[in-house]
Amino acid sequence: AQARLKSVEDRLAELEKNYNEAVAKKKGLEDQAQRCVVQLENADKLIGGLGGEEARWRESVGVLNKSFGFIPGDAIVAAGTISYLGPFTSEFRSKLVAQWNVKMDEIGVPHSANCDITLVLKNPVQLRGWQLAGLPTDGVSTENGIMMDKARRWSLLIDPQGQANRYIRNLGKDKENAENGMDVCKMSDKNFLRTLENGIRFGKWVLLENILEELDAALEPILLQQKFKQGGQWMISLGDNAIPYNDSFRFFMTTKLPNPHYPPEVQVKVNLCNFTITPGGLEEQLLDELIGEELPDMAEKRAQLVVDNAAMNKQLYDIESQILYLLSNSGDDILDDTALIETLAQAKVTSTEIMEKMAEAEVTEKEIYVAREEYRPVANRASLLYFCIADLCIVDPMYQYSLPWYVYIFKRGIGAAAPARDVPTRLINLNDFFTYSVYCNICRSLFEQHKLLFSFLMNIKIMMGDSQVDMTEWRFLITGVSPDAALEVANPDPTWIDPALWDGICSLATLPAFDGLAQHFVEFTATWKAIFDSNDPHERKLPAPYNALNGLQQMCILRCLRRDKVMLAIQKFVTNNMGQRFVIPPAFDLKACFNDSAPTIPLIFVLSTGSDPMKDLQLLAEDQGLGDSLDAIALGQGQGVIAARLIEKAYSEGRWVCLQNCHLSISWMPELERICEEFEADKAHENFRIWLTSKPSPAFPVSVLQNGVKMTLEPPKGLRANLKSTYIKLDDDSVARTTYKKQEFGKMLFGLAFYHAIALERKKFGPLGWNVPYAFNATDLDISAAQLELYMEQYEEIPYKVLCQLVSVVNYGGRITDDKDMRTSDILIEGIFNDRILSEGFKFSKSGTYYVPTANMDAPHTSFMDYIESLPLNAEPEVFGMHENANITCDLNEVNANFDIIVSLQPRSGGGGGGGKSREDIIFDAAHAMLVQVPEPFDLEMVERRYPTDYNQCLNTTLRQESQRYNRLVTVVLASLALLKKALRGLVVLNSELETMSNAIFNQQVPPNWEAKAYPSLMPLNPWFADFLRRLNFIKTWIDGGIPPAFWISGFFFPQGFVTANLQNHARKYTMPIDTVSMSFQMRSERAEELTEAPPDGCYIYGLFLEGARWDANLESLVDPQPKELFSPMPVVKLLPVQHRKPPEGGIYRCPIYKILTRTGTLSTTGHSTNFVMWLEIPSNRDACWRNTLVSETNAQMLYVDQADWVRAGVACFAALRY
Repeated sequence: AQARLKSVEDRLAELEKNYNEAVAKKKGLEDQAQRCVVQLENADKLIGGLGGEEARWRESVGVLNKSFGFIPGDAIVAAGTISYLGPFTSEFRSKLVAQWNVKMDEIGVPHSANCDITLVLKNPVQLRGWQLAGLPTDGVSTENGIMMDKARRWSLLIDPQGQANRYIRNLGKDKENAENGMDVCKMSDKNFLRTLENGIRFGKWVLLENILEELDAALEPILLQQKFKQGGQWMISLGDNAIPYNDSFRFFMTTKLPNPHYPPEVQVKVNLCNFTITPGGLEEQLLDELIGEELPDMAEKRAQLVVDNAAMNKQLYDIESQILYLLSNSGDDILDDTALIETLAQAKVTSTEIMEKMAEAEVTEKEIYVAREEYRPVANRASLLYFCIADLCIVDPMYQYSLPWYVYIFKRGIGAAAPARDVPTRLINLNDFFTYSVYCNICRSLFEQHKLLFSFLMNIKIMMGDSQVDMTEWRFLITGVSPDAALEVANPDPTWIDPALWDGICSLATLPAFDGLAQHFVEFTATWKAIFDSNDPHERKLPAPYNALNGLQQMCILRCLRRDKVMLAIQKFVTNNMGQRFVIPPAFDLKACFNDSAPTIPLIFVLSTGSDPMKDLQLLAEDQGLGDSLDAIALGQGQGVIAARLIEKAYSEGRWVCLQNCHLSISWMPELERICEEFEADKAHENFRIWLTSKPSPAFPVSVLQNGVKMTLEPPKGLRANLKSTYIKLDDDSVARTTYKKQEFGKMLFGLAFYHAIALERKKFGPLGWNVPYAFNATDLDISAAQLELYMEQYEEIPYKVLCQLVSVVNYGGRITDDKDMRTSDILIEGIFNDRILSEGFKFSKSGTYYVPTANMDAPHTSFMDYIESLPLNAEPEVFGMHENANITCDLNEVNANFDIIVSLQPRSGGGGGGGKSREDIIFDAAHAMLVQVPEPFDLEMVERRYPTDYNQCLNTTLRQESQRYNRLVTVVLASLALLKKALRGLVVLNSELETMSNAIFNQQVPPNWEAKAYPSLMPLNPWFADFLRRLNFIKTWIDGGIPPAFWISGFFFPQGFVTANLQNHARKYTMPIDTVSMSFQMRSERAEELTEAPPDGCYIYGLFLEGARWDANLESLVDPQPKELFSPMPVVKLLPVQHRKPPEGGIYRCPIYKILTRTGTLSTTGHSTNFVMWLEIPSNRDACWRNTLVSETNAQMLYVDQADWVRAGVACFAALRY
């Protein structure tokens, strides 16, 4: 029984065990079934959650796998861009990257298609954040942002418009970027090193602003990131201290210099990045401003979309990152990770919502885009105009305009422009109003001579934006050069078509629009001569088919035919294209300028000689009720501290302070800049204003100029205006201030005022008026008037000679540095201060218009003012003693100056335009064409053997010296042209000298490295080179054929040495002391080529040109020039040395000979002028006068005979002209 019981119990236990196992198995199966259900559900969720990502991830994996093979080429482009392309413009960057892509294809380096830094390194989410912080949206700015972010070196940003500065400041405000904040400093700050130290120590960002071309040596360790470990802590040296280095520290530098030249040793230490604004980038900024003003709701919606899109993109990126993180960190069975699955599900929902919102946003963006694009023409025009004014600082250092100021003017113009019901009319109104607004705002800060030029530049810039300008025609207009060689057609009538005119026509005829022009000139010479001879050629209709040319093309013909009328043609061109109001500058309005200012905005008077704004400023202060609150101080040595105290007082008390003559206190200008930058609108008194006066100076702070209201103030122009400005300050008592001789004093005072006006106005004729443009001013007149009163009171008889000496030699002569100008001044005052001035019939000039009025002694001041008001507005040249051709000279000087300015403003990129040669090709072809024409240097040893030093033939020495001088020039020309050709082909480095040389060749200017070794010349490059070859041929002919029968005086480097050699030959031939021998002069009737042998004594010279007169061979006298004949050839002159020659006593004009038309020169180490050659006595039948000798004539105190008519006319001889 026990055994059976045991068996049953065992069986029961077994069954129980089996049951329990079955139950456990059932439970396991149930659990497994439940887990399968959960896993199935999770699988569904996972498939659903990741299903949307599958296609994109598959695509991404495919792209990544493909991109993996492109890493070598992509890395090269990205690294190369960061390392080398930062300083360059967008066009040049694109060109280089495209070349890299081509080269990698050639050598088989795999790379992405059209690979660039943006494609390789752009992070869209990060980029959107940068743009929200103020990074412009154009491609160049995007590249710059990537370079700043990825470069190992600290960034130095070229930032003339300040947009990089604003971007960095905005980035630094965000704690996600600069977790410890940001400090801003300048190198001029006293504690800028302390700021840097704190930044390094506490991990701040540091922005160093307004750096120049030299960096402080203390920055070296920071720039080189010379960290070292000390006690387990990273340290860096700054000055004498070792500072703990915080890895959060970031360092940025910005410069406002538009085109800085940093040496290589600086560039290798920094990430140099060009943040200069691009036309496209500015257009986008201005379009945003325009939409913000015109369509504020749409602008707000777009701004919100930008923010929302950035947030949604970031959220999507974060979701994707989270999913990838969870997937990579999940357990063995991903289906069991419910938390992951729930996260995926939620992410899917969020992602779907975001995608839907982004799809809606995309539709809205398209609608906004269409609306924005309607307004793009206005933003495009405004962008063009900004780049028209941005380069004006090249013209004058005071012409500085900031981008924020320009945007402010733009926004103000949007509100002020006439409204319209339809968008197209509104766009016209906006463009018209803003264009004129820019003109008015810029005009008030320009000197008179630049206002029409600015209108013309605006006009051309707008036309270029509309693709209405052929660039080859534009280049011809401003330089006179065409891409192809000039046609070789014979001059049809040399009597009126001079070589320069005909060369211009033959060059212009190579352009497509002017095909056949040279031949037309030949066939219809009389028709063209009628236009040439007319007083208004710019108004005359051109003969068919050239009457159909546009305005710019007609000006190209006028440039060749009558260049003196080009400025009038420009005026007509601007009027026809933009309207009359763009050639009539707005009147000076000080109150309007004041209304545009604020307590933090300086007002700057840009002065010219003779202008004084204090009277106008005082009147404005009284008008504003602040007459007693104006403090003025003239800056100079030691005045800076006083000025700073005045500013501090005015800033808090609401006074006005005027700092005069800032250009005389250059060392204090950085302090003035600091003071102005520290002005804060909420701290300054609302009535506070700071007024500054300065002549143009490159040392004046750029930031003050850019942020200030600038006004130019110029003295009146014209003889009448000058006389009026003198007499308007006088009254009855001052006009007749002597006790006796009141009538006589009044006449003498008027004569003195007339001399003063003549002295000032002669400057407009350039060297024809004065060799040097002297800064005569009212002080010279006041002192002379006081002396006139004194001597007329003290002497019974008026001491005319004493007064002439005081006025011409002492008062005005104190400024005169050229002795030929002293002669002019003496003649001018002696023609006024003589006993004839008191007689009734006395006239200042032949016309009789200008004389001394007899005053009514009851109201003498009114008598003089009435007479002055009756004078012509514009004085004719005759009142200055000049021929009417002087007006042409004056006009030509103006045209040449303006074209030189326009050439200096032209961009250096691009080529001939119209699909022609590139700029580099044009320069290369020009260099090659010159190189093949230049002969080898002269064999000096052979010259030495054939022309040894000879006591009886000093011209041998002259020839050897001239050969040596020309060899130095030839060597430089040959070497530099060969080197330039290699540099343009990339075989050698294009250094700064070669770059300057290439720019000069392109602009038709003589390269500076040639000028340094060459003779003085004013010719453009092509005429200069032809003249250079002719000079070499002259010397070669002398070497090969012996001493020539006549000498081309223009062919000498040092003509003074040639003249001295002839004197020495004569003195040694006849054993005379050299100091007893001097030259006499004979005008010959033969032409130079007719002379076959040299004279027994002396020599023949030819090649001189006369300005202001001409030689009449029949009368054998100087006479007035022909109309429009600016320069006439002189006859062959025989220089004959004579011992103890007596100076002539009449019948001659002592004419100065100069090398070039500028007349003025400097004394070289030999004691000779670099320009003046000698005096030439030319026979003339005009009245003689006697004058004191000049420094360049003799040391003896004696009188020389001369002729006042030709002195007043500025008659002189020249060895070389401009062509």
